[in-house]
Amino acid sequence: MGTPDFAVATLKTLVENNYDIVGVITAPDKPAGRGRQLNESAVKAYAKSQELTILQPTNLKNEDFLEDLKTLNANLQIVVAFRMLPKVVWKMPEYGTFNLHASLLPNYRGAAPINWAVINGEEKTGVSTFFIDEKIDTGDMILQETIKIKPDENAGALHDKLMVIGSKLVLKTVNLIAGGKVETIPQKETKDIKTAYKLNKENCKIDWHASIDHIYNHIRGLSPYPAAWCTLINDDEELDIKLYKVEKEFLEHTLEIGSIISTKKELKVAVTNGYIIIKEIKLPGKRTMNAISLLNGYTFYENAKMR
Repeated sequence: MGTPDFAVATLKTLVENNYDIVGVITAPDKPAGRGRQLNESAVKAYAKSQELTILQPTNLKNEDFLEDLKTLNANLQIVVAFRMLPKVVWKMPEYGTFNLHASLLPNYRGAAPINWAVINGEEKTGVSTFFIDEKIDTGDMILQETIKIKPDENAGALHDKLMVIGSKLVLKTVNLIAGGKVETIPQKETKDIKTAYKLNKENCKIDWHASIDHIYNHIRGLSPYPAAWCTLINDDEELDIKLYKVEKEFLEHTLEIGSIISTKKELKVAVTNGYIIIKEIKLPGKRTMNAISLLNGYTFYENAKMR
């Protein structure tokens, strides 16, 4: 059970290791683009290429879907980047249902674990497998794998690493279950557990009054998707822009926070204790470009600032 690219790596690994995939459950096709043509999930596209049975329920409690699922007679269900399952679904197989989650549980339960680990400046993260229960990402742990987060790594690069490591961890988990050797550990509940909140417009907005490290981590933690944004005020123009790649420069100054300094070769924003140097930016209706390309064709006035 899965939908995006992150889940494809796991499905591919299981297929290549000759596991019998009796069915693939993924999201319904969605209209996308200007023509509003139906778009298949990444998992569906791969499943079709392997001629696997595909189910695309809109309602996981629907009687017809439950009957189809039962008919598949799966003895194990594996969930990667899907949605919350009703008990009638996750209790169905003989060996249960386990989930791959892209964090070191119990930290970063929720919708965007990779993004929040980077946003919060974590130095390490990882992947976890656990058996599903009634709550979100709280079930008994099976396996975990830890990796370091590089200081300049963005969420996209980390996603791709965790996708590969996660697919291998799922394979190990399946092998343990198949061999009757699986042992689980309950997740420890502590007061300081960090949450991977769903990303929205509000928590993707850059706070230029935050610390230089916080701003830097916020931007790389949302790059390349959904991208950190702010409002550029330039003379009488106000534009909502997105930033994808920045660097930080620690330097004392007396400029107002958010002030823009632009030369022919550099674009930077004044923040507390230094500057955020913009490397990749996107203006509304334009493609993503590097700062030098933007500076060649766009004028920043003396009073320009980021808000």
